[in-house]
Amino acid sequence: MQEIALATTGRTTTRLGFGCSSIMGGLNRRDSLTMLEAAVEAGITHFDVAPSYGYGQAEACLGEVCRRHAGKLTVTSKYGIPGSKNQSLISLARGIAGPIIRRVPGLKQGMAGLAMNVVRREEQPAFNANAARTALERSLAALKTDHIDLWLLHEVSAGDLQDDELLFFLRSSVNQGKIGTFGVGSGRAKIPALLSEKPAYCPVTQYEWSVLDPATVPGKSFRIHHRALTEDFRTLYTSLLADPSRQERWSEATGHDLANAESLAKLMLKASLVANPESIILFSSKKPGHIRTNVEVAGDPSLEVPALRLHELVQRERSGLTLKAVS
Repeated sequence: MQEIALATTGRTTTRLGFGCSSIMGGLNRRDSLTMLEAAVEAGITHFDVAPSYGYGQAEACLGEVCRRHAGKLTVTSKYGIPGSKNQSLISLARGIAGPIIRRVPGLKQGMAGLAMNVVRREEQPAFNANAARTALERSLAALKTDHIDLWLLHEVSAGDLQDDELLFFLRSSVNQGKIGTFGVGSGRAKIPALLSEKPAYCPVTQYEWSVLDPATVPGKSFRIHHRALTEDFRTLYTSLLADPSRQERWSEATGHDLANAESLAKLMLKASLVANPESIILFSSKKPGHIRTNVEVAGDPSLEVPALRLHELVQRERSGLTLKAVS
């Protein structure tokens, strides 16, 4: 697994990271721990989490795995979107829903919707020093650690950053060793304004990137990308199936059958790694087999040229595809 220096933290980690947005989503802690351990066993050492993930319980779940592998894993957590205050209700809902879902899998989506109603957020993000101090202590406690490698302002915009004491607090937290460094994790449409108007907050930037997006321009911030697949995969796959002549031409150009969903997914993930050589690329999965496959893709040099060809084709012919607008 290729490794990379983790911003200015003094640590190195894997370029392929595991996003924890999906853990605890099956209402089963044991399965979530198994999934995280599968990522570690496959060779992944970087994990991305947030207080709002996993019905507010993802940090605690990840913290347990980090303690099992003390000193070997690196962690990004975030501040801005709070976790749920209703942890007792969540535990009750998980205990009731888990056995039902295992017996009747078709109810899973409906149960997840009910669970989300339970954990509906009750407050708006407050990007100020006092709120950040409270949030950091909560995340450290949930993860059961005294240090978080990267701490990002979650879904922040330049207009949210009006408290000068917040930047002082972030820098002080680095000096105190509570965090390795800090940055922003937001939608790519918000990143240019953050970089131009609030660069001091942006040692690290995290935002989405896939083959549907133009190539990134090198900058001063350390970058982390996510959503190489998900909605963009479904959009591109559907578009190619609807245009057999384009699908055949692109398959010939890349040397891979793009009518095969697995082949397209592999090239899209590999393109994120190859087109962003100085970035960490995050993915999420609930299946250990998919985790191992993605690690194999990351380490397969034979996919590099086909992946770049796919990106070039998408960018050159996007006017003929039904795709999202470029942000």
